[in-house]
Amino acid sequence: MELSKPDKMGKSRLFRIFLILGSVFMILLIIIYWDDVGATHFYLHTTISGPHSSRLPPEGHAPPNKIPEEDKDGSFLSDIDAFVNQFLEGTPDPTEQARVETPAHNQSSEKPEERYVPRREWKIHLTPIAIEKKQQQDSRKQMIRDLCSSNSSLDFPGKNRTFDDIPNKELDHLIVDDRHGIIYCYVPKVACTNWKRIMIVLSESLLVDGVPYQDPLDVPADLIHNSSLHFTFNKFWKRYGKFSRHLMKIKLKKYTKFMFVRDPFVRLISAYRNKFEQENEDFYKKFAVIMLKRFGNYSDPPASVVDAFAAGIKPTFSNFIQYLLDPNTEKEMPFNEHWRQMYRLCHPCQINYDFVGKLETLDEDAEHLLRILRVDNVVEFPSSHRNRTVSSWEQDWFANIPFESRRELYKLYEADFRLFGYSKPEKLLNE
Repeated sequence: MELSKPDKMGKSRLFRIFLILGSVFMILLIIIYWDDVGATHFYLHTTISGPHSSRLPPEGHAPPNKIPEEDKDGSFLSDIDAFVNQFLEGTPDPTEQARVETPAHNQSSEKPEERYVPRREWKIHLTPIAIEKKQQQDSRKQMIRDLCSSNSSLDFPGKNRTFDDIPNKELDHLIVDDRHGIIYCYVPKVACTNWKRIMIVLSESLLVDGVPYQDPLDVPADLIHNSSLHFTFNKFWKRYGKFSRHLMKIKLKKYTKFMFVRDPFVRLISAYRNKFEQENEDFYKKFAVIMLKRFGNYSDPPASVVDAFAAGIKPTFSNFIQYLLDPNTEKEMPFNEHWRQMYRLCHPCQINYDFVGKLETLDEDAEHLLRILRVDNVVEFPSSHRNRTVSSWEQDWFANIPFESRRELYKLYEADFRLFGYSKPEKLLNE
């Protein structure tokens, strides 16, 4: 018997409802799987296969990380990969966009795979990491946990918010390397140039003649801070939409997270020296002109940094401190990343970092970290012979800063001092 038109429509509607419910069930199943097994299988530029090094060891040497037995066939992961790609189809992969090709230094008839040889021999450390190093890290992390607790006397903006409360634009300093399961929160003026070099080499996001860079020092200086080369948390929304926060949380749980910090006052001196004592057109127009007008008695400063420096005009360190303490500064725009508080860049109360390094102990901390990350066999932290701004200079730099301004500045950066274990500079504040 032939069905009536209303019956046909009813069955068609019922079929569509079952189809939608089935799709929702599959999505929930995938999300549950991610939570249980980890989104380390969810990769941006490869199939879903878990953290791995893209570099193959020389013949006769075994790679340090073995593929788990349950992942060897990759069948289940491939099914998930195909399913997820249905939702992501047509959306550009940011990691693929970031694989920038730079001109080769010399032309060669060799094929890229023939030239692509690891820079160092693969090695396996047989001796354990010194207990002192582990204790040092435990101490640094415990201090952060204690001061971030609700019982702590330390209070600062954003302390008690959750990770979900952090605006997407404030997650732009968290660089993700899915190949090795690493998240690095970079803090400007804390060796971030060299750490970004490391991340570019590990993620293989920059190619020369079809081959990824292997030596961090070979990465062109003008490309190191190119945001397109680094896949950061704030880019997740564009790629993953409503799944982005969920994926961030899983990666934060599964990946190794690290950051490097520095004495807050010394970091300010370094920022001033780098951005205002050198000819920097962008920083001159955006910040120096304001400082000169408000605090330097220049009603009409030169339009360009070249003209200003030629006339001997530049903001003083005192002008810079006045600018930081002026309440109108942050009303107009957030602090620039070079002098924004470190806790505001990396959110240590919302993100449980696995490693907190310090610039004051950079060389030993870098060696320790690369070993923890199991990448010290493919990359070395670049040694630096440049003159660093050191804490012993503080007294001279702050000589012309009134004591009241020094104390106000300490209050502005107190959370950074205390969270990261830097002593209150009593002599500088009360002499």
